[in-house]
Amino acid sequence: MIRPEASREEDSYGTTCGNRRVFKLSSVCIVDTSGKIVRETKVASEPEALIAFFKGLSVPVTRIGLEAGPLSQWLHAELLRAGFEAVLLETRHVKAALSAMSTKTDRNDARGIAQLMRMGWFRAVHAKSVGSREVRALLVARKQLLSKLMDLEASMRGILRGFGEDGCRHSQGI
Repeated sequence: MIRPEASREEDSYGTTCGNRRVFKLSSVCIVDTSGKIVRETKVASEPEALIAFFKGLSVPVTRIGLEAGPLSQWLHAELLRAGFEAVLLETRHVKAALSAMSTKTDRNDARGIAQLMRMGWFRAVHAKSVGSREVRALLVARKQLLSKLMDLEASMRGILRGFGEDGCRHSQGI
């Protein structure tokens, strides 16, 4: 496990949170500096619900750990925008750290992530900006559309070939 220089002193971080995000509900575990569980619950996996939950706590949350994944990027950006210190954790490190647990559940994963955050035994992953994710989404969508267009043209040429047409002169206007 990697222990970042900035997190060598455990007591300087207060309450940390581990979040195991699944499609509809996120398992959330909040621990204090000694590792004692302050609160465990499930919250809707929507940024608004999680932000409202964290703001409504009686203790301030100093760091929120999220296991990196495609859905975590969105949640990470919204938590940062709301003023929380959210960290994306490298999936392989989290898996290695949590592999010793005999029972693998979302609740236990959230507990483990919270403890990793508290002790600083994690490797943060770079979070792509919203702009770069939007550009990538557009490029992937364009590539898919072009691929489907080429497949359709090839299919139409094959169909027309059965009627004595070569299809080449017709494909230019599609």
